[in-house]
Amino acid sequence: MLRLFPLLLMAITFHHVTAQHQNVMISSSSQPEEPSIFVNPKNTDHLVGGANINNVYFSLDGGFTWNKSTLYSQQYGVWGDPCTIIDTAGNCYFFHLSNPPSGSWIDRIVCQKSTDGGQTWDDGTYMGLNGTKAQDKEWGVVDRSNNNIYVTWTQFDDYGSGNPNDSSIIRFAKSVDGGMTWSEAVRINKVAGDCIDSDNTVEGAVPAVGPNGEIYVAWAGPEGLVFDRSLDQGETWLDEDIFVTDFPGGWDYSIPGIYRCNGLPITECDLSGGAHHGTIYINWTDQRNGTDDTDVWLVRSTDGGDTWSEPMRVNDDPPGRQQFFTWMDVDQVTGFLWFVFYDRRDYTDNNTDVYLAVSIDGGDTFINFKVSESPFLPNAWVFFGDYNCISAYNNVVRPIWTRLEGGDLSVWTAIVDPFAVIISGEAAPPAIPLSTLEQNYPNPFQDNTYFSFKLNEPSVVSLHVFDMMGRLVATVIDGIRMAPGRYIERFDASSRYLSPGVYYFSLVTNGLAQKRKMLLAE
Repeated sequence: MLRLFPLLLMAITFHHVTAQHQNVMISSSSQPEEPSIFVNPKNTDHLVGGANINNVYFSLDGGFTWNKSTLYSQQYGVWGDPCTIIDTAGNCYFFHLSNPPSGSWIDRIVCQKSTDGGQTWDDGTYMGLNGTKAQDKEWGVVDRSNNNIYVTWTQFDDYGSGNPNDSSIIRFAKSVDGGMTWSEAVRINKVAGDCIDSDNTVEGAVPAVGPNGEIYVAWAGPEGLVFDRSLDQGETWLDEDIFVTDFPGGWDYSIPGIYRCNGLPITECDLSGGAHHGTIYINWTDQRNGTDDTDVWLVRSTDGGDTWSEPMRVNDDPPGRQQFFTWMDVDQVTGFLWFVFYDRRDYTDNNTDVYLAVSIDGGDTFINFKVSESPFLPNAWVFFGDYNCISAYNNVVRPIWTRLEGGDLSVWTAIVDPFAVIISGEAAPPAIPLSTLEQNYPNPFQDNTYFSFKLNEPSVVSLHVFDMMGRLVATVIDGIRMAPGRYIERFDASSRYLSPGVYYFSLVTNGLAQKRKMLLAE
């Protein structure tokens, strides 16, 4: 049974309304930190997010305004490490650690599901229960070809133990029924770590899906940065982990003013169909250049993870400043790589900005830009969590980060303008679009409306209508090759028995999508 939680509409808060990338405060209640965010690929105005310990957020207008509620699980409890994702049907998932009323603290990984865009959540299902062993630092991904959900995490024999007989391992589980049930968790790493939760502990397993359904994952531990893969939806894994690169200074390091900091890796794969389709990327931070010069790094593989490039430095400032808490996402329409990280390049004290970086050439070059509208000063007595996050799809780029001001924590996003970034960074400007989609007319409408679009070259065209949750409600054109020219298509809503409300129509030309919002009136 779904549990209904009260919703609080959060007002937009700007530091400077004239900033190029408007900053939006998602929430300042409940001292939120360690945030996660996800842009719905089927409706990029729909976003879902979360923050420690049990804060859940969703937006229906692209991140300008947010609704907040509190996540509860009567059976399993909620204990942090939020990961939010959205499947191909528009369902939202919130993965987290457990704190069950009967059982052991963090004894399983919990998945809670929302079928209404993040307004209400079920009580959850779980994976990985293994006696009193601790299940920690999970992350999930959806295979968008079949809607399978894959989750990887770290298991501790005894969390925090210095006993050499206690070890940590990387585990994997999957769901093929929308999170209702989970496979038996299996170990995928070959070399175990210790249980101290530091450099020699295996952590940072963030899974990615490859172009043919491969599952890719990397983590850090006693061997440095290592990689594993499955070619059969997680049934079998490599006999030996593949070494990627060393991790000088370890993944657990100190940053002035931060309670604790890590450089754990994030794994992504390009599925855009572009020039770098199938390339695997791993992003992390380390102190190979010194404890006063933490940097953001990227490696890539073009052969399924068999071999890896040398590390490439993402931040482009002179040596001697701190960049930390990185996260990365690949825009699966454009193939662009987007990074978010804290940055102190402009300060000699602990003042901290939030920067983004983008690579439009598969990691050969990077454009860095400041996205926060003002710096903040962290306090080592205030816990910031272990990560920030970023999500990007079809040039909708939304980072999320934690900020401290006056002793109070808050989580923020920014309305990023990718085209302004690319042009100001002196990269090649976007090409002339293949097509242009106009606003429907009339809008609002009652029975009928008209869709108008122009093709600048021959294109394979699809024109669909979706509801607010990204569910398909009508197909107007379905994959037809059309000549250049201007087209007008009539849409009869009355014959499709659609309820009044907000809908989206989407034009896809040669795989690239544009969309507009429309209102069906009573």
